[in-house]
Amino acid sequence: MTMPYRDRFAGGEALAKQLSKYANRPDVLVLALPRGGVPVGYAVARALRVPLDVYLVRKLGVPGHEELAMGAIASGGVQVLNPSVIEMLRVPRQVIDAVAAREAIALRQGERAYRDDRPPPDVAGKTVLLVDDGLATGASMRAATAALRALGAGRTVVAVPVASRETCDELRSEVDEVVCALTPEPFRAVGLWYQDFAPVSDDEVRDLLRRAAQIPAPAGQGVDSSTPAGRADPRLVHVPADGTELAGDLTVPVGACGVVLFAHGSGSSRHSPRNRAVAETLQDGGFATLLLDLLTPEEEDLDIRTARLRFDIGLLARRLMSATDWLAAQPETAHLRIGYFGASTGAAAALVAAAERQELVGAVVSRGGRPDLAGEALDKVRAPTLLIVGGNDTVVIEMNRAALARLRGEKQLQIIPGASHLFEEPGALEAVARLALNWFQRYLPPPETPAHVPDELHPA
Repeated sequence: MTMPYRDRFAGGEALAKQLSKYANRPDVLVLALPRGGVPVGYAVARALRVPLDVYLVRKLGVPGHEELAMGAIASGGVQVLNPSVIEMLRVPRQVIDAVAAREAIALRQGERAYRDDRPPPDVAGKTVLLVDDGLATGASMRAATAALRALGAGRTVVAVPVASRETCDELRSEVDEVVCALTPEPFRAVGLWYQDFAPVSDDEVRDLLRRAAQIPAPAGQGVDSSTPAGRADPRLVHVPADGTELAGDLTVPVGACGVVLFAHGSGSSRHSPRNRAVAETLQDGGFATLLLDLLTPEEEDLDIRTARLRFDIGLLARRLMSATDWLAAQPETAHLRIGYFGASTGAAAALVAAAERQELVGAVVSRGGRPDLAGEALDKVRAPTLLIVGGNDTVVIEMNRAALARLRGEKQLQIIPGASHLFEEPGALEAVARLALNWFQRYLPPPETPAHVPDELHPA
């Protein structure tokens, strides 16, 4: 069985195409049900250039039969009850109040976790795109739509990448519009339709909300002065390599001072939320970025089962070199010096490619990488190289120290205290992005600028 969506971001991108009529409208707001709905909502909000927020819902389960909802509470202090269930089971009011009080504590904890002290979004009169990663029974979605009606939403649109056809049909009578990008038969479960359906962490939710706040506002809507102005939109490109084509997202800001090519590893793709977060920091710093899938969808399917191709450093490096040559031939990037940002096994591929493309590659950054897998190429790398490792990732730290000793050019090892291999801790990924931006600003000179670096900026 072929799974149509690589991950939730890909599901959101597919969904956004069916929601294009809502793009750039100041009356539209995307609300995502955490946690799984947030990556989908982020992709939709970014494509449509509209705001994103989370909408929390807690089901009020009947004591002893918690799977049966007697109502729900939601962001904004809304309580919606199901009279038919309450009357049928003769649930006393004090029981309802006790369950609601318990769930309200969990709701407040979620509100604090995701939006700190920010108030819930004002939905009065708005067109709300209510997004999740999929619908099976639709119980949480029904509770959310009922709560939005109580808050005076002008128009409610339920939007999901995949859903049960029956659930979609039932919801159409309760909302203004239902958009289900895919309604497979038989449906069975939401997660079956994603290659990567890993749980979404609270940190990822917070990070995506932070990044969504930087999406330029539609015309007619106020823009926060802290929002970067006019971040360029990514463009889907297809890069020829090894007799096939690799999909990538190319973003070129106006007046770009360099271009950074991302080398993913260990089963990751161009939709990696961590690499996308770093890419956006680089874009805000004036760099073009190319996030590239080094494996085809068919190869990804094989790699998910065998974990073999992600360690084929020679294959990954050859494809990275093909992408480097492609960037050097494109009119919009041909004048830009190229940097590599490698993660996991992609870092080894980046170093091998840097050794072979010394005339094009000006700097390399590795995040939680395996530079040791670059082997003999380490002795040939001349590009300034920054290795970033989490302080709690002790095994990988030693691998990076061994690789650092073999590098011949400018080099530095930066350890992020308290960070794990995936840099999921608060502030850890932001630290990675800042270090990468500083490194590329230091070693990728803008066009027609000599590559002179003051002595005091050289790493020890």
